[in-house]
Amino acid sequence: MSTNRRLAAIMVADVVGYSRMMEQDEAGTLVALKERRKGVLEPVVKAHGGRIVKVMGDGVLVEFGSAVNAVQGAIELQKQMAAANEGVEEGRRIILRIGINLGDVIGEGSDIYGEGVNIAARLEALAEPGGIVISDKVEIEVRGKVAAALDDIGEHQLKNIERAVRVHAVMANRDFSHAKPRLSLPERPSIAVLPFANMSGDREQEYFADGIVEDIITALSRFNALFVIARNSSFTYKGRNVDVKQVGRELGVRYVLEGSVRRAGERVRITGQLIDATSGAHLWADRFDGGLQDLFDLQDQVTASVVGAIAPRLEQAEIERSRRKPTESLDAYDYYLRGMAALHRWTKDGNEEALAMFLRAIERDRGFAAAYGMAARCYSQRKVCGWIADRDAEIGETRRLAGRAAELGKDDAIALCTAGMGLAYVAGELDDGAALIDRALALNPNFAWAWLFSGWTHVWKGEPETAIEHASRALRLSPHDPQISNVHTCLAAAHFFAGRYANALAWAETSVLGQFNHLLTACVAAAAAAYLGRDDEMHKALMRLEEIEPNFKVSGLAWLLPFRRPELFASLAEGLRKAGLPE
Repeated sequence: MSTNRRLAAIMVADVVGYSRMMEQDEAGTLVALKERRKGVLEPVVKAHGGRIVKVMGDGVLVEFGSAVNAVQGAIELQKQMAAANEGVEEGRRIILRIGINLGDVIGEGSDIYGEGVNIAARLEALAEPGGIVISDKVEIEVRGKVAAALDDIGEHQLKNIERAVRVHAVMANRDFSHAKPRLSLPERPSIAVLPFANMSGDREQEYFADGIVEDIITALSRFNALFVIARNSSFTYKGRNVDVKQVGRELGVRYVLEGSVRRAGERVRITGQLIDATSGAHLWADRFDGGLQDLFDLQDQVTASVVGAIAPRLEQAEIERSRRKPTESLDAYDYYLRGMAALHRWTKDGNEEALAMFLRAIERDRGFAAAYGMAARCYSQRKVCGWIADRDAEIGETRRLAGRAAELGKDDAIALCTAGMGLAYVAGELDDGAALIDRALALNPNFAWAWLFSGWTHVWKGEPETAIEHASRALRLSPHDPQISNVHTCLAAAHFFAGRYANALAWAETSVLGQFNHLLTACVAAAAAAYLGRDDEMHKALMRLEEIEPNFKVSGLAWLLPFRRPELFASLAEGLRKAGLPE
């Protein structure tokens, strides 16, 4: 007798913290669950052509005939569940995790079986609260067909499943999930350096402590054998009491370095402790004291101690390469640190302050390559945000600064990367700029900015698949960067020029959630929505574009983006015309 098999998309959903909720209020929890099933779950499943196979206490098993319907239904389910949670006390909110797989199933009626069901159940456990994860089979079916970006979170060995399954997190046009996707550990030793506490008793010294940490991150990043989380993601934990194990999970690293800085007059004390985030065990702790003139040596000692604890077989050549002083002038270094702190604010006033600080650093040390590069970076930021006042003059100044940074910083990844972005983006010298960024990545393969800037150069060259690959590397190196919207915009643009308009729109909308005032984000969203015939999203994007740049027109694209291929300009321009943007 043959077994009746069929291909189905299987969704498994589970209530987060169900046992705790039942302990606190069993009757209230059961009533709330019943209301959500009747008012949210059942209508959503029916509207998307699904069938509720069975309800299992706090979980539900649903079968769909289409992977696209399953994912769209899951997105809508999470959206409506979040809306229903508004105004509900935090401990009583009903929040779901959802896993979706595509595979053979056996059975009818009140139950179905098969490995396809088992994998969906295991996937559900990988989702964050309020999140959705899907298998690689589902990703293949829904790619470009749902209003969501699909974030590859790596292969996972699921319990009782023989082969590893590649898993993707669904990042939809929504704000229902504030959780961060779970990240798998890289094959190389991986580390995040958290912001060091400022023990100087003076808030004005905050920039100094932050700068020391940034330099330690940079030094560690030069080791090819290490995987180092970027500064901006590490600094999302600034000022918070954190659980190191949680940090390890959220950033996808094995080791975490934390510590403090005390500056008193001309004396500096740096303390640090290295922790295995998987176990919470302390691997190393030490204190480093010296005069202000010894600052770079103290940073080297911290770096060497960390490397010695987690990667003792690193080549001596790499260790020596990490011991590079950015400048001999402590005054120049101080201005540089102040400039970095101002630039990270990503405001017009912050940009002007940063440029002034970098120029002062250059005055103190005419050979300070990174200061020239960061000054050029200020002009890139000004162009992105529409702050450039005198186009010709600022292009000329960017060329001058970038050229000097490249000349002085032949082995300085920061100088090369920022110089390359200035040349490629502001001056339009795409090949020369891209070459400098490639050299920066050869020197520092952990440099998230460089991977992002490389992604942008490939967008402008018309190489969207490479752009996606490089931007995704930046996303993994800095998964919780406050300025991560820039990466999302790069991915949106790359998907747009690859003809995947639904993915482009999803990434653009994700970028907007980060409130990043990027002209291109609004342009891509409006054009993609116009091609897809989604009028609501198109009008919202046009309103954002009006807010960012009231007089922006289709002809402005030529300045905004240094396209190599005319057809790229034409495709985006035509989409904006369809959206109603004036010529």
